[in-house]
Amino acid sequence: MLGVRLKELRKIRGMSQAQLAHEIGVSPSAIGMYEQGRREPDHETLGKLCAVFHVSSDFLLGSGGESQQHDLDEIIESVREAILQPEGLMFNGVLLDPADSEKIVDAIRLGIGIVLGQKNMKQNGGRS
Repeated sequence: MLGVRLKELRKIRGMSQAQLAHEIGVSPSAIGMYEQGRREPDHETLGKLCAVFHVSSDFLLGSGGESQQHDLDEIIESVREAILQPEGLMFNGVLLDPADSEKIVDAIRLGIGIVLGQKNMKQNGGRS
């Protein structure tokens, strides 16, 4: 779960593996291994990743809140299907292409992750 979420958050932020690696003080190959599930970050690195993306470690690791996440995934998928209807999505009179619509869905997913991460951090007394 960490690899999938890490890659998703990084791409939504428009960061390369090298940029993220530089920001948290690891090698780009370490980021690649985290994303591929071939390696897990140590506790300190996990904390840095959480800080960069403003999410809790529970969210990044995919632990806790499984039913809540499942419900949110269903809602996001429903929104995605609605946005990607054949007639397209208009924003301020401009028809968005499917790639732009997918970016909107990704932004919604990221926003939910940030809110849940902040909520979990508050519940844990500021610890990720």
